[in-house]
Amino acid sequence: MDSIVVSCDRDLNKISRDIYGHFSEHLGRCIYGGFWVGKDSDIPNINGYRKDVVEAFKEIDIPNLRWPGGCFADEYHWRDGIGPYEKRKRMINTHWGGVVEDNSFGTHEFLGLCELLGCKPYINGNVGSGTVQEMSEWVEYMTFGGESPMSKLRQENGHKEPWKLDMFGVGNESWGCGGNMKAEHYANLYRQYQTYVRQYGADKIFKIACGPNSSDWNWTEVLMREAAPLMDGLSLHHYTIEPDWDNKHTATNFDEKGWYLALRNASYMETLVRRHDEIMSKYDPDKRVALVVDEWGMWHAVEPGTNPGFLYQQSTIRDALVAGITLNIFNNHSDRVRVANIAQAVNVLQAPVLTEGNRMIKTPTWYVFHMYKPHMDATLLASRVATNQIGPENARIDAVTSSASHKNGTYTVTLTNAELSGSKEVSVRLAGLSGKICGTKASLLSSDQMNTCNTFEASDKICEKELSVRLISSDEVVLTVPAMSVVNLTICVK
Repeated sequence: MDSIVVSCDRDLNKISRDIYGHFSEHLGRCIYGGFWVGKDSDIPNINGYRKDVVEAFKEIDIPNLRWPGGCFADEYHWRDGIGPYEKRKRMINTHWGGVVEDNSFGTHEFLGLCELLGCKPYINGNVGSGTVQEMSEWVEYMTFGGESPMSKLRQENGHKEPWKLDMFGVGNESWGCGGNMKAEHYANLYRQYQTYVRQYGADKIFKIACGPNSSDWNWTEVLMREAAPLMDGLSLHHYTIEPDWDNKHTATNFDEKGWYLALRNASYMETLVRRHDEIMSKYDPDKRVALVVDEWGMWHAVEPGTNPGFLYQQSTIRDALVAGITLNIFNNHSDRVRVANIAQAVNVLQAPVLTEGNRMIKTPTWYVFHMYKPHMDATLLASRVATNQIGPENARIDAVTSSASHKNGTYTVTLTNAELSGSKEVSVRLAGLSGKICGTKASLLSSDQMNTCNTFEASDKICEKELSVRLISSDEVVLTVPAMSVVNLTICVK
């Protein structure tokens, strides 16, 4: 029997709700046809925002939303997306799909979306092709309440009061599509540009520096050495790349080897977080600077017949396991990881939501975010998992992963079972518990086949279901966990 022991007498740090953030880029159908359909659309909308998509993200309590990119951020010039629609510039989106970008979704539309969703805005500024003045004036346009040319321009465009801007990224992937820079060069640019991301009034802007691509340890070393006192967060990007792309494996076309390789690549996030944290701690032992994993998730070959520049892919129970494993890692390292954004929110990469015309479906990934909601702003508890290793020689992984927290007298344990066949008996014991278990509830996300997905014709093939829990003693329960599953266990104590 596998076991999870939760140390209830060892309160750790708070799990920031911002770990459960999302990412929206001007890429494919994430913005247009995803979040935004326009006020004149036949698709039900709220002032142009697609109603069913908004409701789906409100249901998972989206804490923050990142925009406008991604690679698009470093070719985005914010003045192109303000003012009357008919006067906004039309251009080609050279990064993604070669389609026309009409800039009908800009600063006002994005911040209005965040207000509608009740989430924090996280905006990425343009360092790659922009200027210090451009970035400075954008921050002033959004956040300054006094008299100035930018605040006057904002008011002329219909928004009298300034917005609250919670998070601002100074450039994106500056080591790649954001400028192909060396770490030392970007560190100097960051020091310069962030100076002009000014705080107007009482609301602090959380400044995020462009961090490393996956295991680029040197980038983290240089940025922390040269600029740590001037940043609040350092980003990290890591994608679980679809194995064996040469054979055109997709989100739904893969074999057992592809299952284990994908989950191994997702599990590598543990190594990344630990090693980058070690480097950061040399310069920031108090962990003031957050590790911001603002692009993560599965990156498959696109669905057959779709625009390769749109990065549209399906989502199976394998993607759900990737999400569950990754979020457990973030929870367990939430002393350093305090912001994260899965890529991307709608119709792109590992999207929680897919749309087609006037139809919308929730993917298995959406259900994982729904199941993990109780961890938001809860207190992390130390936990130990005793499990076996599974998978082929070159892709060994833990069969079971877990994280645990408590809030308002309720204990939450989330776990993943990566076994491809057969159920597992899993014991969960609340060690050091003051009191006894008085109630339990568990929900399950699973599938009979590893490549099943929700479709527009059958939208609930994979959805959350109840799972029975057996009470063994005053501090221990046992669950029979099916293969290929993600589980939320809620325990009440008195």
